[in-house]
Amino acid sequence: MTRKLTVGVVGGGIGAMQIEAFRALPDLYSLEVICDIDASRVESLAAKHAIPNVLTDFDALIARDLDIISICTPSGLHFEQAKKALLAGRNVIVEKPFASSLAEADELAKVEQESGKRLCPIFQYRFADGLAQLQRLRERGLVGKAYAATVETHWRRLPAYYDNPWRGRWAKELGGCLVTHAIHNHDMLMRVLGPVRSIYARTATRVNPIETEDCAAAVLEMADGSFATLSVTLGSQEEISRLRFCFDGLTVESNHSPYNPGKAPWRFIAADPERQKVVDVAIAEVDPAPELYAGQFSRLHKALTEGGELPVSIADARPSLELITAAYHSARTGEAVRLPIGQDHPLYAGWLPPTARGRA
Repeated sequence: MTRKLTVGVVGGGIGAMQIEAFRALPDLYSLEVICDIDASRVESLAAKHAIPNVLTDFDALIARDLDIISICTPSGLHFEQAKKALLAGRNVIVEKPFASSLAEADELAKVEQESGKRLCPIFQYRFADGLAQLQRLRERGLVGKAYAATVETHWRRLPAYYDNPWRGRWAKELGGCLVTHAIHNHDMLMRVLGPVRSIYARTATRVNPIETEDCAAAVLEMADGSFATLSVTLGSQEEISRLRFCFDGLTVESNHSPYNPGKAPWRFIAADPERQKVVDVAIAEVDPAPELYAGQFSRLHKALTEGGELPVSIADARPSLELITAAYHSARTGEAVRLPIGQDHPLYAGWLPPTARGRA
């Protein structure tokens, strides 16, 4: 019989989307507690989703006998709350970015190992049928040498979006469009093409009067020798996300859904009709599976109850923080930055600008 895992969610903003996913997996999870400093919001979520317990204090939450604590609070709180939950003997799910520096990511890896519990960063865009189809083609040897790729994260954020007191502020959100918006698409790029060798990036604040960047562009050299370009803006009148890959014998393009570009259908354009037939057959072999949060959580349940690899581990998610670190350093120095980034790098301990460090 499948063992249900008990869950407490802290943070009722993005946490509401996680709650929907947990509720969609009733045989796997029992959502026991919702915690938020906003008492009215937490009461409303509890009533809507029949969650039996409400709290407004994080320490009270991690004191509960729960299998998992899911952290959906403002970004600047993620590291400390994840660390406290691990030390309290709880498995942890944590929204992106799961830490505010590579140093914190490496510390969490040590705490995870010492605690005997497991930490799963959120990268829900990875779990979608279109991306799975591309991975199947790669397994079949139908994806040749990579040449170039483009990633567009063109979203729209109006001034009202920043009425929330932690958005658009370095110390609370830990960055702008590179951290809170494009991070998922850039993670998908690295899932497909592998590690980044170097990056040249530029950032600007052009759309709204905020502390952090809302436009960015970058050129990446990948470790396999291919190139990728990144384009990010929060000033697009039509919201899209698009990933396009040019391989030897195959061009691949994602759908344009801004918040789930990994879902099918994707376009797979082969070099000739015979190769196209083989590609189409391989794609058809991929059965639809739970996507986004439900996709990640269904795989997480298996890892926690049966053992094996997490759907996303700290090691899996760390390259996203390394790319952010390198992009900000390149934008500030005007120079290309080589990866990997070691402990001697000026931003290893944190990518926030000096004027933002230590601010509440």
